[in-house]
Parts: sequence; C-alpha cells; structure tokens
Amino acid sequence: MPTESRPPSILERILAYASLAIIATALLSFFATLIVGLNDRYAMAEGLWPFVYGISLIGLPLGFILLIALLIISQRRRRAEFRRGERQ
Repeated sequence: MPTESRPPSILERILAYASLAIIATALLSFFATLIVGLNDRYAMAEGLWPFVYGISLIGLPLGFILLIALLIISQRRRRAEFRRGERQ
C-alpha cells in the first residue's frame, strides 16, 4: 500500500483559504462592532456600522458551511485514494 497521497486539489485550496478569510473577517467585524458599541451605542445605528455588523452575522455561518464542504470534499478524495490503493 503506497503511503504517499496526492496534494490537495485547487478546489480544496480555494475552499480552505476562502473559509479562513471569511471567518477572520467576520470575527474582526464582530470585535470592531463590540468595541464601538461599548464606547458609543448611538454610533452603531448610523454610517458604515450596520454593514460591519451584518458581515459578522452572515460571515460566520458562511465560513462554517465552506469548512463543512471542504471536509466532505477532502474525505471523498481520501476515500477514492484508499479504494484505488486496495485494488492495486
């Protein structure tokens, strides 16, 4: 049984980097919203802050969906590699 596996596909890399970037952006926007809201809660209702708050509401679930998709795709690839290894 060969021990070397193929490198991750381009789709796996895109999903990994996209989920990391989206989750990091959502966490940063959450903490920025928290800090601004603690200092001046009336500032949160105007300007760009409602949009920044919306990023944290949409970004985290989207990032976790991308992580689950990455997990499924990588497990399917590993399973296919394992099956190819059994036949040889």
